[in-house]
Amino acid sequence: MNKVTLKFKSRMENESFARITACAFLSPLNPTIEEMMEIKTIVSEAVTNAILHGYDSNPNKLVKLEIGYDDNGCVTMIISDSGNGIEDIRQAMEPLYTSKAELERSGMGMTIMQTFSDSFDVISRLKEGTSVVVQKQLQKSK
Repeated sequence: MNKVTLKFKSRMENESFARITACAFLSPLNPTIEEMMEIKTIVSEAVTNAILHGYDSNPNKLVKLEIGYDDNGCVTMIISDSGNGIEDIRQAMEPLYTSKAELERSGMGMTIMQTFSDSFDVISRLKEGTSVVVQKQLQKSK
C-alpha cells in the first residue's frame, strides 16, 4: 500500500491544498475525471467540517489527511481533527444539517461524502475530535 499523511493548519485556504494534494497523490492510478471530482468533494467537505465545526475556525489547530491506495486501486482516506466532536452523528448525517446555521451553509455534506464513497464511517467523541474514514474503489486503469 502506498500512503501519505499530511497535517496542516485549520485555515480555510488550506482546504484547496488538501484537495489538490489528494488528487496529485492518486494520479498514478489514472482516475477518471468523475472519480477525481468525487475525491475532491469528499476531501473538501471533510476538511471544511474539521475547520468550521471541529475547531470553530481556530486557525491554530491541525487537520490531518491520511490517504493511501493498494495495487487494486482501493483508496482509503481519513480526515481527522482533535476538536469539538459530534454529539449526534445520526443527526449530522441528515441532509442540510449544520451545527453552524449562522454561517448560512447548506449542511455538513455527510450525505454527499457517503454517496461518493464505497465505505463511509464517522468516528467522533465529544471534546476529543472526529475522523471521517472513506474507502473508494477506483476503476482499473487500462
